[in-house]
Amino acid sequence: LKRIWLGGLTVSDPQPLIAMAARYAIPTMTVPEGAVVPEKVQLKMARDKTLSEEKAAAVKAKAVAHTEQRESLKKRTQEYEKEYTDHQKKLIDLRREAKLGGNFFVEPEAKLLFVVRIVGIIKLSPKPRKVLQLLRLKQLHNGVFLKVNKPIL
Repeated sequence: LKRIWLGGLTVSDPQPLIAMAARYAIPTMTVPEGAVVPEKVQLKMARDKTLSEEKAAAVKAKAVAHTEQRESLKKRTQEYEKEYTDHQKKLIDLRREAKLGGNFFVEPEAKLLFVVRIVGIIKLSPKPRKVLQLLRLKQLHNGVFLKVNKPIL
């Protein structure tokens, strides 16, 4: 806590808070008993008081919003976890069912591909060159995501 002496007034800067709304410190002034305070300083003290109240309200509102956001993110994460575990359990059940019935279980294939260009244009025939152009693979080491469907395979 830093204190500054201003001709009969003591100004103390509170330590900065962590939150973004509390990044800027609003100085608080204390007046000793019986000291004469100029009108401009009184106006500044009143302004600083209202600013500090607004700042406290903003910090509190931001903290509440942050906790709500964290709770919603946690809830959404738990829902995704449940969805993934249900999907894994379903695959395990299908494998077991196929094994019991004497059948084969075909594993699900990927729905998304990442294609990277690894050859240049030299000694490349026109058809593969056109395919690379259509896939937006115009430079070496460029990559694109593709949705798996019949024409892609």
